[in-house]
Amino acid sequence: MSATLTAPAVRTPVPTGSALRWALADGWTIALRDLQHWRRQPGQLAVGLLFPVLMVVMFGYLLGGGMAVEGGGSYLEFLMPGMFALTMVFGLESTMTAVATDAEKGVTDRFRSMPMSSAGVVLGRCIADMLNSVVGLAVMVGVGLLVGWRWHDGPARAALAIALLLLLRFAFLWVGIYLGLVARGPGSVMAVQIVVWPFAFLSNAFVPTSTMPAWLGALAQVNPMAATVAAARELFGNPGVAGDGWLAEHSVLAAVVWPTALAVVFFALAVRRWVTLGR
Repeated sequence: MSATLTAPAVRTPVPTGSALRWALADGWTIALRDLQHWRRQPGQLAVGLLFPVLMVVMFGYLLGGGMAVEGGGSYLEFLMPGMFALTMVFGLESTMTAVATDAEKGVTDRFRSMPMSSAGVVLGRCIADMLNSVVGLAVMVGVGLLVGWRWHDGPARAALAIALLLLLRFAFLWVGIYLGLVARGPGSVMAVQIVVWPFAFLSNAFVPTSTMPAWLGALAQVNPMAATVAAARELFGNPGVAGDGWLAEHSVLAAVVWPTALAVVFFALAVRRWVTLGR
C-alpha cells in the first residue's frame, strides 16, 4: 500500500493593486459603520461640535474684552485660528475613545479574525474621523464668520491654512489610534484626556507666547499645535505675533514638518501595536 503525500499549501501573494482595492473597500465599509454610530447617537456629535463654540463665546466675549493683541487688531481674529487648531487637537479624544471601546468590547478582535484587510480596519477609522473633523472645522469657520472673523489674504492662502489644520488633525488621529490600542480601559482614556488639556492650552492659541515667562514661552513654541496656529494666522492674515526663533519665523514649514513627523512615528507605532494585539 502506498502513502499519498500532500504538498503543503502555498499562500499566493495578493497583487499590490488587488490589495489596495481590498483595503479601500474594507476601509470604506468600516468608515460607514463608524459613521452609523454617530447617526444613531447624534448627541455625542452635537456635544463635540458645540464645545468649541462655547469656548469661542467664553474667550472671545467674556474674557476677550480685557485682552490686547500685540501690534493691534481684533482679539477675536487672533483667537479663531487657535480655536480651529484646538478643535483638531481635541479630536484625539474621540479617536482614542472609539478605538479603546472597540478593543474593550472585542470588536477589534472580531475584525482581526475576519477575512478582511488589516489596513482597511485602521483606514476606516481614519476616513470616518477625518470626515467628522472636516464637518467640525466647517462649523467652526461658520461660527467665526458669524462673530466677525475674516481671512484677508485671499482664498488660496486660506485654503492652505485649512489644509494645515486638517494635517494637524491627521497627525493626532494616529496618536489617538495608537493610544486607543494601548489603553487599558476607561481609566487610561481619562488619564490621556487630562494630559491633552494642558498640552492644548500650553500654546499660542489664546495669548502670544511673548507674554509668557521665558521658560514657558519656549515650551509653548515647540508645541506642534503652536506652529499650526502661527501658520494659520499668517495665512489667514489675522493679527498675532509669531515670536522669536527659527520655529516661529518659519511657522508654515514647521506646521508641515511637525504633524508629518508625528504621523509617521505614530503610524508605525499603531501598525506595530495592531500586529501584536492579543499576543
